[in-house]
Amino acid sequence: MMFNISAHARREMLRRGIPEAWVRDIMENPGQIVPVRGEKKAYQSLRDLKGKKYLVRVIVADDKDPCVVVTVYLTSKIAKYWRPT
Repeated sequence: MMFNISAHARREMLRRGIPEAWVRDIMENPGQIVPVRGEKKAYQSLRDLKGKKYLVRVIVADDKDPCVVVTVYLTSKIAKYWRPT
């Protein structure tokens, strides 16, 4: 999948300690894709970090060509965002 990472998303990845490799992996093989506000979608997957499970959410504007990663963050609130399949 072709995509660009916005300057804001790159700053947030650096600030939050999220490797670009994680973002690329999630964009290629997301655990889930769920709609978020507006035309955006969250490509998300579970990751282990320091012995704890986190949900990594990659927020994407996929109405662009190529799509744009708007922001990226980790959350421990898995039940809030993970959708049962």
